[in-house]
Amino acid sequence: MYGNMSNMMKQVQKMQKQMAKMQEELQQRTLEVTSGGGMVRVEVNGKKELLNLEIDPAAVDPDDLEMLQDMIIAAVNEGLRKIDEMMMTEMKKITGGLNLPPGIL
Repeated sequence: MYGNMSNMMKQVQKMQKQMAKMQEELQQRTLEVTSGGGMVRVEVNGKKELLNLEIDPAAVDPDDLEMLQDMIIAAVNEGLRKIDEMMMTEMKKITGGLNLPPGIL
């Protein structure tokens, strides 16, 4: 019984180390996302930081700033969603698809 528990603890520790390394690597990655047919482009990193925002001058209509604001929000939110998706994909590689409760690793 104790041998199995010891083995399991070693596996959990190994996964924790792999997760820490993976998180470090993911924080260095960047993703580029566009919205409005490419009128707004954002770049986000694995730390969920907005690194760059580019707006096509044609997207700037002083009479319709709400549309531009919506495109910016959509691009940033999509970038953050993709970062989460990327992290989950990498996490599944380490855990073998196990659905572990938050905080276990």
